[in-house]
Amino acid sequence: MSEPQHPPPSDPTTNLEPAMDTTPHPEQAPFMEDPLAVAQAEVAKLTSVNADLADQFLRAKAEVENARRRADEEISKARKFAVEAFAESLLPVADSLSAGLAIADASAEQLREGSEATLRQLKSALERHKVIEINPEPGTKFDPHQHQAISVVPAEQEANTVVSVLQKGYLIADRVLRPALVTVTAPK
Repeated sequence: MSEPQHPPPSDPTTNLEPAMDTTPHPEQAPFMEDPLAVAQAEVAKLTSVNADLADQFLRAKAEVENARRRADEEISKARKFAVEAFAESLLPVADSLSAGLAIADASAEQLREGSEATLRQLKSALERHKVIEINPEPGTKFDPHQHQAISVVPAEQEANTVVSVLQKGYLIADRVLRPALVTVTAPK
């Protein structure tokens, strides 16, 4: 049996390669499809992306609202418990005052000692909660941020210095709760 003879490769009339596949590859499909179908596919894709983004937005918005609500609750609890801690520190002061008033035949000296001890308790409770007394010494320079001048009096001291304190002031965490009421020297 003889082998079939193949024409030489230089012969342009013969094609040794299999016939070309004329069906489009998936990568080439959009270029060969109808423009309307391509546009509709793109619209469908963008609609899907839009729906996904809208869902993400709604979830993020809900999460922000939840975080805001939790923060408001935490602030409310912090205020409540801050007042609670302050009130607890004042209870011994109230107990001391009640005990002092319960003694019917207390001497003036006992009442004074009890009042001084109760005042120390009160000052200690205030200091624990960062409530600091403003009580400037005479001769201290007038500070309008911490002092309130009630009157101006002539004096030998330098002008605008404290002569006397009529009522102590208080700071809370470096913020003026109440300014000290003072008399100051008049300019010469």
